[in-house]
Amino acid sequence: MAILKETISGTKIINDIQSSNIKHTEYDTETKKMLVEFNNGLKYEYSEVPHQVYTQFRMNESQGKFFSSKISRTYKYVKL
Repeated sequence: MAILKETISGTKIINDIQSSNIKHTEYDTETKKMLVEFNNGLKYEYSEVPHQVYTQFRMNESQGKFFSSKISRTYKYVKL
């Protein structure tokens, strides 16, 4: 698992991640929005990501592979 630090603040779960692609994520359990900051500095917000999917992402052995296969092409997103 490549989660370096996890913080829970209100409805948000904030993770610093050691990955070849992902640097940081924030997930809001009320709005079901997932913010992803990539190592290249780009940020995207994904909508309607179920809490169970984010939990699977956090617990996965490779967050990058899970993100690519289960989140990035499945949920609507906007570039921030």
